[in-house]
Amino acid sequence: MNIKIVTTTVLFTFFGLTAQAFALNEQDLELLKTTNNCPRCDLSGADLSQANLSKVNLRDANLKGANLSQANLSNADLTGANLETAVLTSANLNGASLTGANLKSASLENADLRAAGFISTNLEAANLNGAKLQYTNFRGANFRLTTMPTGVVTSNKPYWWSLQRETQKECDKFKTEKVPGSTCYGE
Repeated sequence: MNIKIVTTTVLFTFFGLTAQAFALNEQDLELLKTTNNCPRCDLSGADLSQANLSKVNLRDANLKGANLSQANLSNADLTGANLETAVLTSANLNGASLTGANLKSASLENADLRAAGFISTNLEAANLNGAKLQYTNFRGANFRLTTMPTGVVTSNKPYWWSLQRETQKECDKFKTEKVPGSTCYGE
């Protein structure tokens, strides 16, 4: 057998299997559409733009690179979801839970983030330019190189404290006398 044919066949097989390993699962997409409940689903790269996903359960789902622009995700459960490089431009995330989610390099431009929970969320290099914030909880979130709603980009050093604190001296504002330590994180 010719070595070139064998090598070519092996390469096509390898790349074909690799592409399938990172593609969205069509059965998971169908489950989402029929039940509005799809925890731990693989929806990576899915086009869910303008979808009505209000109150959807997407806990620990893989939405890496998904297009959720203008989607209604109000009161959705995205706890622990992987939304790395996802597009959430002008999406409605009002009241959504994104606790522990990965939004590294995600686009949330002009998104409605009012009353959403981003507790311990990775927002490294995310774009929040023009996002609506009111009662949004960012406690313990990572804002490294994040574009904030005002267009200001945060430092390249880890930035782990709440946006509600204007200055570091307010960090221990809620500290009780009997609890050791600080409510702020150092560099």
